[in-house]
Amino acid sequence: MPSPLSEKVFVIKKGLLVTDAEVILNEITRQVSACRKCSLGVMRKNPVPGIGSHDSSIMFIGEGPGANEDEKGEPFVGAAGQLLDKLLMMIGLKRSEVFITNIVKCRPPQNRTPQQDEIESCKPYLMAQIAAIMPKIIITLGAPATQTMLSKQMSISVTHGKLQLKEGLRFLPMYHPAAYLHKRDPELLEAMKKDFRELRLILDQTITR
Repeated sequence: MPSPLSEKVFVIKKGLLVTDAEVILNEITRQVSACRKCSLGVMRKNPVPGIGSHDSSIMFIGEGPGANEDEKGEPFVGAAGQLLDKLLMMIGLKRSEVFITNIVKCRPPQNRTPQQDEIESCKPYLMAQIAAIMPKIIITLGAPATQTMLSKQMSISVTHGKLQLKEGLRFLPMYHPAAYLHKRDPELLEAMKKDFRELRLILDQTITR
């Protein structure tokens, strides 16, 4: 993980140093589109590099694209995305105001959990996105994203809604919206709403744009 992320710079081609986040993100998208580092890049229909504001204070990192995302080439466009949009609206945010991506940029077969080699193949793209955007807070959605960015030992049921600091970055782990859709547990939905209200509190107290 880059540390510290004090300068909005990233070498996207040999000998080329770029400071504009939008240019960098476009180059990352180009590289992801051409990527065949793992089998996911071969089997996918469309790559799903990420979408949103290139100068946002807030980045959401999920697990990986599903069937709807693979079809459209955008993250969180299915039922989980609809729930995410509702939770964002609940705290006065729009999808266009944040940046949304995943730890892997191509759909795993049958929506299985990404394998470690797939995560490692994709991680340079994710870290480059973080370095380009320099978000003031990163929300990790679900255990795979949280464990990838923070620690393999972290349990999402224990760490959700609790601010974490690592190498100059601030993380707020949360349940993945798909967790509620699978279980339809009202208590889980309330926990998710509480975590989003905690995010709103953090934004109001410490982040200004």
